Amino acid sequence: MTVPEAAARPSPRVSSRSGLSPVVLGLSAVLVVSVVVGVSLGPAVVPLPDTVRYLWAALTGGAIGPEDITDYSIIWQVRTPRVLLAVVVGAGLSVLGVAVQAMVRNALADPFILGVSSGASVGASAVLSFGLFAGLGVYALSAAAFLGALAASVLVYAAAHSRAGITPLRLVLTGVALAYGFQAAMSVIVFFAPFGEAARSVLFWLLGSLGGATWGSLPIAAAAVALAVVVLLRGSRSLDVLAMGDESAASLGVDATALRRRLFLLTAVVTGALVAVSGAVGFVGLVMPHLVRILVGADHRRVLTVAPLAGAIFLVWVDLASRTLFAPRELPLGVITALLGVPVFVILLRRRGYLFGGR
Repeated sequence: MTVPEAAARPSPRVSSRSGLSPVVLGLSAVLVVSVVVGVSLGPAVVPLPDTVRYLWAALTGGAIGPEDITDYSIIWQVRTPRVLLAVVVGAGLSVLGVAVQAMVRNALADPFILGVSSGASVGASAVLSFGLFAGLGVYALSAAAFLGALAASVLVYAAAHSRAGITPLRLVLTGVALAYGFQAAMSVIVFFAPFGEAARSVLFWLLGSLGGATWGSLPIAAAAVALAVVVLLRGSRSLDVLAMGDESAASLGVDATALRRRLFLLTAVVTGALVAVSGAVGFVGLVMPHLVRILVGADHRRVLTVAPLAGAIFLVWVDLASRTLFAPRELPLGVITALLGVPVFVILLRRRGYLFGGR
């Protein structure tokens, strides 16, 4: 099953490169508004004018009166890093979804299909169940999840690699098979956990949450996503060729095996960095690339330009819903993304004029 090569028809609204600018500008404006609204709303609502004033004061070093300290702390220390992390994670998962679907030529692929999230869950469950890496303090969970993701990536690559290189089918099958093994290891860890709440904590983490967002968790994730966007945009033409198949790529002078190896390394590292700070947020990396292709066509330069903005906007609103619908309780992000993603994906499957790589 190949990535939709034409998606199936480029939208006439953005058929030219110049036609992409209004889309980017429009989505950028929506993202800015979404961020401000996301920072303003929550279990304790701060009026929008006050929110803008607090943000401006924080960015410019302005003064805040003693009566505003509590609201200011909520806005700047709690909600702003959380909303910005939602922007980073949403943008990153969307971009990686585009890359993975091109890498394995499978329209059902997402950043977690290579077993990275399952490996991260083993490290996270070890911390939540037995308190490993306790010396790292608040960074113990993120560090363990990242190391677990990298270990899973190494195992998947070693198992999928052969003399013929890395084929898409072998890569997908290996990732899916090892993911079951990692899930079994996680289940064993939780089963023998000395704390009764371990299973609940692990499940909540697996479904994704930004509740632990801090200013300290932003830089690494943001840098990883920025690197991924820059690298993938520079190689967008190669992704177009790779999506056509290895034989077509070879005839056009593209080494599909080497390119797939680089893509695997990039997606593994960046996915590990994102999972470490947010857990496994499903459906974003699967659905958003397809929605963007419907809007701007299948050209990877256009898709990779718009996908980060679309994914960021989506996850900001998902996170807002997760912490307000049943406040003060918080829903895992994966619950909401699945509730929204499943019907959207079914609609895409039934939509005429859009091909998921075949009939």
